Amino acid sequence: MLFNSYLFILVFLPVTLGIYVLIVRQGWRKQSFDWLVLASIFFYGWWKWSNVPLLLGSLLFNYTIGTWLGKLNQGHRAKVLLTFGLIGNLLFLGYFKYANFFIDNADALFGLNWGFTHVVLPLGISFITFQKIAYLVDSYQGLTRGYGFRDFCLFVSFFPQLIAGPIVHHSELMPQFRRPNAGPDWEDWGVGATLFVIGLGKKVLIADPFAGFATPVFNAAHNGDSPTFAAAWIGMLSYAMQIYFDFSGYSDMAIGLGRLFGIRLPLNFNSPYKAVNIADFWRRWHMTLSRFLRDYLYIPLGGNRKGPRRRYVNLMITMLLGGLWHGAGWTFVMWGALHGLYLAIFHGWHDWRERTGRARPVATVRGTWAGRLATFFVVLLGWAFFRADSFGSALRLLGAMAGLHGFGFNAGGLNVNLTEATKMVVIFLAVVWFFPNSHELLAAHKPALEYAQDPPKVPLAPTPRWLGRLLTWQPNLWWALLLAVLMVCGILNLSRPTEFIYWQF
Repeated sequence: MLFNSYLFILVFLPVTLGIYVLIVRQGWRKQSFDWLVLASIFFYGWWKWSNVPLLLGSLLFNYTIGTWLGKLNQGHRAKVLLTFGLIGNLLFLGYFKYANFFIDNADALFGLNWGFTHVVLPLGISFITFQKIAYLVDSYQGLTRGYGFRDFCLFVSFFPQLIAGPIVHHSELMPQFRRPNAGPDWEDWGVGATLFVIGLGKKVLIADPFAGFATPVFNAAHNGDSPTFAAAWIGMLSYAMQIYFDFSGYSDMAIGLGRLFGIRLPLNFNSPYKAVNIADFWRRWHMTLSRFLRDYLYIPLGGNRKGPRRRYVNLMITMLLGGLWHGAGWTFVMWGALHGLYLAIFHGWHDWRERTGRARPVATVRGTWAGRLATFFVVLLGWAFFRADSFGSALRLLGAMAGLHGFGFNAGGLNVNLTEATKMVVIFLAVVWFFPNSHELLAAHKPALEYAQDPPKVPLAPTPRWLGRLLTWQPNLWWALLLAVLMVCGILNLSRPTEFIYWQF
């Protein structure tokens, strides 16, 4: 069931929210948990009911392991049990996500012709698995105790974050459900509905139209054609805009849905194209995935504690696995390798400047446009491999962008209106670079978890002050009318809803 579908918006969401509020108002906390778990499983099963037993079995396995870990002190037995739990989760993920990849590569290398049955990837398996791995590690470290099976199921399966994140910790979600005054109020509904509608508009009215410009260019590269210089650049910039507003829209909708139920989810997207270096980009793009990779992979590998060389190796391993996590294909591995290389170069350069006394204070570097444009450019190059279905397609597209196939400023026979596409790219690049993002508009109302912490832990993107004042959200008639118009426009364009890009991971 898609967030951007008639069934979800007009049936599932109002029914689920309405019954939840009625149960909470009666003071039936446990029953409200039961209802949300059942609704979330229904939401998950709507895509493919045969995957529901997989979800339930995985929940039972991890709850059992986590409960045992919670009763043991750290030692040999606990370490063996943790290892067993981690291997079980990784095998579960590996079979469904990577079996086809490894079998296809084995067939290609050795001509085995195994005729392996095509494995269908269960929806959201990567996010669910990472969330459960974090729970097991925290249980081993004694950071979680006393959750019942109902609570655990709610923590993992809460539908706003079930399919594509944010990847939440138990300590972020369960205390909110357990608080005495649990349940949404009028502010929760206003903030939640605003974020949901803004996210819907980003997906339907911006990301999907950009896909119409990007897809023909990538299809041409896939078919062995070389797009013209202009078409290649417009295709790549259109995809950069598509994935930005697609993931930003999903993140807004997920956080908005959580807030409708009185729950603040953590931020997952914070104006990444405003980043002034590649490390800053990864602090802003898919923030909870970056946090997971840092806490459960990079730091356990040694982080930056074992010298510069080991640090670069750890960065490369982390980003290679991060790329492979996004998709079972060599293009995703290449994308991860590029970002690992970017990070290694950045940290090496920064360390060299510090050693030679050439590093400027952070305050003088934070807003530099040179850093922002350079970061955007290298991220753009990486998107070629992320979106393309093969190395050949990506290299043809990058070659066209470099002018290796001529500098013709036309569409080259592609069904792309370059003039319209260029206008949209310019307009929305200005939006992402100069305007406040969604959670900045609602900052006074603490839209996400980071805003509710004391002190707030929100790396706000720099925004002109007059724009911030002009666009600050208020629960008034002006904003209600604006959101009503946006909602109507979004719903009128839902005749052919498309999946969010990150739902495939």
